[in-house]
Amino acid sequence: MYADSTAVLGPLAHLAEPHSYDLCSEHAEGLTAPRGWEVVRLVNEFPAEPAPSPDDLSALADAVREAGRGRKAPDPAASAPTQEPGVTETARRGHLRVLRAED
Repeated sequence: MYADSTAVLGPLAHLAEPHSYDLCSEHAEGLTAPRGWEVVRLVNEFPAEPAPSPDDLSALADAVREAGRGRKAPDPAASAPTQEPGVTETARRGHLRVLRAED
């Protein structure tokens, strides 16, 4: 409420609202407003972070497993035709490429 010089701090929004932002609990607790503004807090305490779900833990384990696997040699046929001279593609994941400058 800019015209009222009021900052309202409440629960996370369910829908996108213009001029509203979702904050983590650390930033919400430390929120300050410009001098002369009023801060209205609709909740006194923020809920604790939820424990990781089994899906979160599985995704983390999969990422660690993948990172621990040996690196594959780059496929020269998969390199982009516009690759700069002196640059070698070392890995690819989807549309992302890891490039290394040749010495």
